[in-house]
Amino acid sequence: METRRDERIGQLLQALKRSDKLHLKEAATLLGVSEMTIRRDLNNNDAPVVLLGGYIVLEPRSANHYLISDQKSRLVDEKRRAAQLAASLVQAHQTLFFDCGTTTPWIIEAIDNELPFTAICYSLNTFLVLQEKPQCRVILCGGEFHASNAIFKPLDFQETLNNLCPDIAFYSAAGVHIEKGATCFNLEELPVKHWAMSMAQHHVLVVDHSKFGKVRPARMGEVKRFDTIISDSRPDDDFVEYAKAQRIKLMY
Repeated sequence: METRRDERIGQLLQALKRSDKLHLKEAATLLGVSEMTIRRDLNNNDAPVVLLGGYIVLEPRSANHYLISDQKSRLVDEKRRAAQLAASLVQAHQTLFFDCGTTTPWIIEAIDNELPFTAICYSLNTFLVLQEKPQCRVILCGGEFHASNAIFKPLDFQETLNNLCPDIAFYSAAGVHIEKGATCFNLEELPVKHWAMSMAQHHVLVVDHSKFGKVRPARMGEVKRFDTIISDSRPDDDFVEYAKAQRIKLMY
């Protein structure tokens, strides 16, 4: 027997046949329920639609290790607090690089809508939030689409990326370890992350507290490569001492 949740998801699927995305507020109005109800509906892993950066889209085909849809509802308040600190670094008319991941959209959301800036991104969920910023000029790096983390892996860096020098690069990571460095799950993310680390003027790593001490398969680089590390709470004493010795600014 079809439940009310099934009925709502069916209506969302029908709406997505007419558009590639649907804003959460629009979906709530369409279904006559609260945004929280829709969030609960989509929290289940079996839902054929997912919430990415405030938009409802079709569930990307899953990959082996990491699905962005699996991470979107974890530690939301913690990610948001770290993101608000990161957004405070942004100044008018800067060129900013935004990494993929589920923390990054919260940084963008926290940026003042009246602030003019240029944004470089390579992930779908990040792009969907950036396009809502009225004073933002968005550069989306195209390429091969990877559904598990909703990124576009560029086929030719010379075409776009190597002509850009961001003022600030905001990075996400799935692990931050003093010895092993900053790491993520997916190897296909590394080319763009490494490009940003070679071209940006200021490097900012934004992670929630659960990432400290973790090591994931794909290595972004040494922790000392980052100028600023932002989290929702204070890291442990060893990490604080390490950051002080490496002259890394900690914000929490």
